[in-house]
This record gives sequence, C-alpha cells and structure tokens, in this order.
Amino acid sequence: MASGTTAPPPPGNLKRIVAASLIGTTIEWYDFFLYGSAAALVFNKLFFPDSDPLVGTLLSFLTYAVGFAARPLGALVFGHYGDRLGRKKLLVLSLLLMGGATFAIGLLPTHATIGSAAPVLLTVLRLVQGFALGGEWGGAVLLVSEHGDARRRGFWASWPQTGAPAGQLLATGVLSLLTAVMSDSAFGIWGWRIPFLLSGVLVIVGLWVRLSVDESPVFKEALARAEARKVTHVADTEKLPLVSVLRHHWRDVLVAMGARMAENISYYVITAFILVYATTSAGVSKQTALNAVLIASAVHFAVIPAWGALSDRIGRRPVYLLGAVGVGLWMFPFFALIDTGDFGNLLLAVTVGLVLHGAMYAPQAAFFSEMFATRMRYSGASIGAQFASVAAGAPAPLIATALLADYDSSTPIALYVIAAAVLTVIAIGAAQETRHRDLADIEPSVDAKPAAARAADAHTA
Repeated sequence: MASGTTAPPPPGNLKRIVAASLIGTTIEWYDFFLYGSAAALVFNKLFFPDSDPLVGTLLSFLTYAVGFAARPLGALVFGHYGDRLGRKKLLVLSLLLMGGATFAIGLLPTHATIGSAAPVLLTVLRLVQGFALGGEWGGAVLLVSEHGDARRRGFWASWPQTGAPAGQLLATGVLSLLTAVMSDSAFGIWGWRIPFLLSGVLVIVGLWVRLSVDESPVFKEALARAEARKVTHVADTEKLPLVSVLRHHWRDVLVAMGARMAENISYYVITAFILVYATTSAGVSKQTALNAVLIASAVHFAVIPAWGALSDRIGRRPVYLLGAVGVGLWMFPFFALIDTGDFGNLLLAVTVGLVLHGAMYAPQAAFFSEMFATRMRYSGASIGAQFASVAAGAPAPLIATALLADYDSSTPIALYVIAAAVLTVIAIGAAQETRHRDLADIEPSVDAKPAAARAADAHTA
C-alpha cells in the first residue's frame, strides 16, 4: 500500500477547507459546551428548583448526559448518508440542527413558568444537539483528512480538533463576561439566555463558510469507482456502510472506542466538572473557575496543532500514549492544586491537564480516518468515536459529581480517570500505526485484510 504519496492540494484550497471545518466545529462545540457550563452554573436552579443544590446539579448534568446518548444515533445516520452522498451536505445539515436547537434553548420557558414541561423540553433540545454533534465530528475531520497532504495529515487534520477548545473558549468567554458585568440575579433571570441566542448569528456565519468549500476529492473518486463497478457488474451490490464497517473494521471500531475513554472522560472532568468541584469543595468563585478554564482552553487550542505535527514525525500511537499516561499521572496533583483555592494553582492544574489531553485529541482525527476505507470512513470513524462517548463523556460529570456527593473526596474521582487512562493505554497498545497510509488507496476489498496485515502493508510500502 502506498505510504502517503497522495499529491497535496493547492495551499489556498487546503487552508479554505481547514477554515471551513474549524469554524463549523467551533460553532457546534460552542453550542454543546455552552449547555455543559450552564448545567453546572444555573440550570439546576432554573429547571430543577425543588431539589437540594447538589441533587439539582446531578439532575442538570443528567440532561447534559442525554445529549451524548443521541450522538451514536447521529453517527449512524450521518455516517450512512455521509458515505453515500458526501461529507459536505451532511456537515451543513448538522450545523443547522445544532444551531437551531441551541437558539431554541435560549427561548425556553423555565420551571417557574411552565413547571415540569420545562425540563422535558430542555431534554428534547439536548437530544437534538447530541444527534447533530454525533454527525459533525466525523464529517469535519474527514473533509480535511481527505483533502490534505498525506505527509502532514496529522497536522492539518488536527485543526478541526481545535474547534473543541475554541468552542469551549468562546462559550466560557461569553459566560465569564456576562457573569462579570451582571449580577447573579440578573444572570439567573435572563442573562443566561444571551449566549444561547448568540448561536443564531454564529450559525449564519458558519453556513456561509461551509457552503463555499468543495466535496472531498478522495470521496468523489471512490464514489465514481463504486458506480463504475455497478455498471460493469465487476462487484456485488454495495453493502450498507454500517454493515461493511462491522464486517471489515470491527477491531478498528473497538480500538477507537478504547482510545476515547481517557480522552473523553478526562476532558469533561477537567472542563465541566471542575466548575462544580472548584466552587463547592475548594471555595473558588464561579468567575475564578471560569477564568481558569478560559485561559487553559486558549493554551489547549495552541498546542493541538503542535501535537498533530509531532504525530506526523513519530507516529499517532506514541503521541496518543503520552497523553493517556500523562493524564492518568496528573489526576492526583490536579485535585491537590485545586484544593489550595489559589487561582495560580487552579490555572496550572487545568492547563497541564488540557495540554496532556491535547496529546490524545490532536492525532485522533488522522488516526481514526486512516483506519477505514473511503466508502465506509464516515461511518467507521463516527461510530468508533461517538459510541464511546456514551460510556465515557456522557456520564463523566455525573459520575464525578455523584462520587463527590458520596465520598466528599477527590480521590475516587482521580481513580476513575486513572482507570479510563489504563483502558486507553491497552487499546492503543493493541492498535497498529497508521501514519503511512494513503487514504486514496484504501478500498473495501483491500480493507478486508486483517488489521495487522494492513498495517504491515503500509509500513513496508
């Protein structure tokens, strides 16, 4: 198999593709993370006012976790049609769904107005968010991976990954600004709606940029070959992408799911649960906690492309393993620093945690893309990533909050993240290095080989 010999596209075209993916993912992650931050700060009072404060936070995080439950369904639906119709069309649809649901949350009546219907409607809109995000990630990273220079795929594909910290940065920045200039009373009554309504403006910008880019040339070539095989009857009737993934790539799906355990769990503990832990156990104000996450997210954004570039030089697996081991080792110092109540220590704890997380998150886009054949790549990458999110990111803030309520200690939470890191190390240890693979040359017939054989082909090419 060729070792990354696909000719690079014109620099201007590639940069436009990267910008379109980055802006779109930033907006979608802004919408998703905004909900998580609001769940930690105000939704417990607005939608679950009759509960004990910590129980209300648990219920609020439960609606937050519901969004993750819809992500596998989004992965299946968007993956299927993305592999059949193309990446671009589905990315436009995902942006519209996410932005519409987020804007609607900003208009939603609270429990004080419509009673128990309020949390029900909130949950429905959260499901729509999760469904949209389940289809967004795979399409965004594939659009860049399939356009990009194979020799620098890790670097270019890591840019859509920066949409997560950029969205976190934007969501936290807006909330931090509002809590700084508004009283707690005003923010709780109407101020919290502003960042959700702002999503409508952001979606218009994102659509304008995303509609301006071309479909992946790798996908168009694979589609043309598939159509030619149908006409000439060279191949049997093409199977559904999901069926092909489960037949040829089930090991790769399991590797992807295991790889996401530490990455997903650590991220939501570091960025979402910290808003609960720092304010309730360490005595830190909401504003101080938000500022720490805000600054650390900026650093996170900056280091992701650097980790992606490093994965092009030494491989996806070594960089990923560094991040998984590092996050596991950092958890006890992480909570110890927060417990001091000092802003500098809090900032150090979150920043180091996110830098180590970036070592997993940066190569993930290229790594997962390189595992699957073109006509099943959207489905395979999305299924592996989003099914893991149900077991990892979805319950992470909920489990961490429950452990804190039961034990009044950070030790069980640190052990929880460490256990996830061990699972990820095992998964990456069982995976094959993929950085030499040429995406244009990967076909289902070739991909029917065992994973080890495919990796050997790539290494010797």
